[in-house]
Amino acid sequence: MHTDIKIVLVNTTHSGNIGGVARAMKNMGLADLVLVGPKSFPSAEASARAAGADDILATATVVDSLQQAIAGCQLVFATSARERHIPWPIMDPREMAAAISVAGKTADNSSVAIVFGREDRGLTNEELHLCQHHVCIPSVANFSSLNIAAAVQVIAYEIRMASVSDITDQAPQWGTSWDAPLAEQHELELMFEHFESTMVKTGFLDPDNPRQFMTRLRRLIMRALPDKIEVNILRGMLTSITKYIASEKK
Repeated sequence: MHTDIKIVLVNTTHSGNIGGVARAMKNMGLADLVLVGPKSFPSAEASARAAGADDILATATVVDSLQQAIAGCQLVFATSARERHIPWPIMDPREMAAAISVAGKTADNSSVAIVFGREDRGLTNEELHLCQHHVCIPSVANFSSLNIAAAVQVIAYEIRMASVSDITDQAPQWGTSWDAPLAEQHELELMFEHFESTMVKTGFLDPDNPRQFMTRLRRLIMRALPDKIEVNILRGMLTSITKYIASEKK
């Protein structure tokens, strides 16, 4: 079993933070850094702050959107301290690391992304919705803001500890060996688009007054961690509904 773990930084403003993140990653054996629309990269400040982790910066991938960064991933975690109108499944870093460890033992070549937001305002609601779980570092309430490199260091440390210790009992259990790969992020997004268009056609969803329907549906399905076969089943059901509607109109 093998797990690829991406550290994804969204719209990082200060290039020195990118270097600090690279150093934190290398300390704990992580190497895959993805940058979504950084303000300045590459930069001398990033290299200086990397303090010997220049190889992480040299192989970093720069993309235009979070969707691109996580397209091939099966598990996506968002780091967030934001209060939400609709609660989302939340883990602490240790629970997250254990979940990653279990996924690596029950699925071949699993791909994981851990997403960190902007220094001043974190991730948007739309970006948070792309992630199955939210990870909250339990810092003190009256001084909860962490520098992004410090946050990555905490997360990377827990992943490192999970890789050298048996803490899988703290994670959700999917069984022994899963019978199909977990669905990738782009497959989930296509399914949600399919759901929305089908529910509009049936009249169940009013596009002019959607309320929180898609958000709650997304939360429900993300919480279940569907595999590729399950996503195909759901989309097959949606296609069947659309065909039935078309036949009834004739």
